Amino acid sequence: MNKIISSALNWRYATKLFNPDKKVSNSDLNALLEATRLAPSSLGLQPWKAFVISNKEVRQKLKAAAWNQPQVSDASHLVIFTTLKRVTETYIDSYLNKVLEIRNQKKEDVEGYKKMLLGGTVGKSSDEMKAWTARQTYIALGFLLETAALMKIDACPMEGFDTAQFDKILGIDASEYTTVVMAAVGYRNDDDKYATVPKVRFCKEELFIQI
Repeated sequence: MNKIISSALNWRYATKLFNPDKKVSNSDLNALLEATRLAPSSLGLQPWKAFVISNKEVRQKLKAAAWNQPQVSDASHLVIFTTLKRVTETYIDSYLNKVLEIRNQKKEDVEGYKKMLLGGTVGKSSDEMKAWTARQTYIALGFLLETAALMKIDACPMEGFDTAQFDKILGIDASEYTTVVMAAVGYRNDDDKYATVPKVRFCKEELFIQI
């Protein structure tokens, strides 16, 4: 493996204790968010939006809804990923309008593409849609985590929170979006014992099947 990538991925861990006094710079934060924005998604639809939270009062409310996990209040920023509850034709049209604008195409050029998008999304059941949008969101989360590691920014992916409470705090409880996962980003606290604990991973022979 490339030494830079290997070093970064071995350095990173799910940070439990952050240094509340050390902040991610605006330029570094923007680089993280841009990497996340460029993550792939099925059909290119990006059925997610992310809240970037630095406000201390909001963070305290979120912390209470996340069983008082310290990362929520102590990290430099929280990136909270929300997903669409359902991909609709209206959403697909908004995406296709972007396609027409960016690729300088005409509406008739994407009519077949629209049929494919509709066929692959709107017929899904509620459970199928929830699983599908979550999978796309986790790809974006992965891009954020690896980019953070390469930039020597600590991060912790987190699912441990009350979704309904988070939706209410963020003001999206009546919207088409719902929270699914978040990542705390910042810099590790010197007292975090997990920073020096050896990684436990299955070996390549156990994980990869060559055919």
